[in-house]
Amino acid sequence: MTSADAPRTAIVTGAARGIGAGVAKRLAADGFAVAILDLDEAACAKVADEVTGAGGRALAVAVDVTDEAAVTAAVDRVAAELGDPAVLVNNAGIIRDNLLFKMSADDWDAVLNVHLRGSFLMSRAVQGFMTKAGWGRIVNLSSTSALGNRGQANYSAAKAGMQGFTKTLAIELGKFGVTVNAIAPGFIETEMTEATAARMGMSFEDFRKAVVAQIPVNRSGLPADIAHAVSFFASEGAGFVSGQVLYVAGGPTS
Repeated sequence: MTSADAPRTAIVTGAARGIGAGVAKRLAADGFAVAILDLDEAACAKVADEVTGAGGRALAVAVDVTDEAAVTAAVDRVAAELGDPAVLVNNAGIIRDNLLFKMSADDWDAVLNVHLRGSFLMSRAVQGFMTKAGWGRIVNLSSTSALGNRGQANYSAAKAGMQGFTKTLAIELGKFGVTVNAIAPGFIETEMTEATAARMGMSFEDFRKAVVAQIPVNRSGLPADIAHAVSFFASEGAGFVSGQVLYVAGGPTS
């Protein structure tokens, strides 16, 4: 993915591990220069080193996506050091699971702030570069939890909100050559799902087996499965696909 003179630049948030790291590596393999954003720059640097070691270009940037000034500074740094952002993957997220009557307001706010406020701030910060260039791709990470999931009122609300956010940005930015789509993963093997198993008092393997028994393709998902979908949405050939939510969950969803 190159312009006339240089690779296009992609920004991936929450990219120090899990899905985000997998997406960053895939986009680098696709030819993008990749900015790896997360709270911990040292953790980002490990992923950046893997990208550069494979012959790509990468930049590790520490940022709290809920901090307006920090987001602006991070995007400006990426533009200065890697090039104007052409792709944004809003992947940063946290979970604070609990049943409604046990859920604190702080846990509600934290989850919605990272997912929704963070995606809003990042998208607003990059859209000027994309609309000026007449080309851009924004990919937002939703979840099958957007359809409802016990103990995740905050996370489900945030991930459903990501879908509405996606469709609205697709309407607003489409005339400028910018597509906006969402991916809703099902069960993906990451540190986050390992933490969920631990909170449930189960081994990860037992948790995984119980979930896989309900998945039509009879396996759990991997970060590479999500990265492949992001690669499609970020491609030149996906320019007529916008405002869509793709469930990557090993089977049909309702």
